[in-house]
Amino acid sequence: MLLFSVLTAAIAPGLSLLTYFYLKDRYDAEPLHMVIRMFFFGLLIVFPIMFLQRGLMLFLGDFGNHPFLHASVVSAGIEEILKWLVLFFVIYHHTEFDEPYDGILYAVAISLGFATVENLLYAWAGNASMSFMLYRALLPVSGHAMFGVIMGYYMGRAKFSDKKNLQRKFLVMSILLPIFWHGLYDLILGVEQAWYWFIVPVMLILWYGGMGKVYRANNRSPFRFVKREEEVNL
Repeated sequence: MLLFSVLTAAIAPGLSLLTYFYLKDRYDAEPLHMVIRMFFFGLLIVFPIMFLQRGLMLFLGDFGNHPFLHASVVSAGIEEILKWLVLFFVIYHHTEFDEPYDGILYAVAISLGFATVENLLYAWAGNASMSFMLYRALLPVSGHAMFGVIMGYYMGRAKFSDKKNLQRKFLVMSILLPIFWHGLYDLILGVEQAWYWFIVPVMLILWYGGMGKVYRANNRSPFRFVKREEEVNL
């Protein structure tokens, strides 16, 4: 019974946050099967990420244990790059990616798929307690969602920018900024003994900025005018 509770606690945060961001799509809700598909892509990339991280650690040797290098390259770099590759090559050119907010939703789906498997591995292999799973829900799972918001927001800006130089700029930002924030997050947890004094402000900044990006992405939707016209006609 305890195992069932812990496993439920491992899965519930990712699904809850995914539902939250799905309902934040104000003007043109995405097909649920597409969101689930991207969530499952997030589930699947866990194992290539683990393989690449292990290989890079063996390649770097003792250098791989340096806190900054491990946080920014081995952890954040590999994880965010693989999420970005899935987002770009699977969904960026898809017809369902038809408004800026879609980038956020699909990136969050990938990130939460990854975070859910990560949670399950911790719960299964680490004999995790309910308090530990609550910690993971509030920090790692929530953090992955915010990294997804940042990635998806700038991917959406790139998709709907008319100028090529702006597209390139936003595509670069869509990968570098999630790596930066993810690396900073991991560095704080790995170096600071009193990490909670530093991680709480970082998470507040991420959530505040993330919700601002959600609002701005929705406001750039080409469907907002259609919806307003329908409301006026009613």
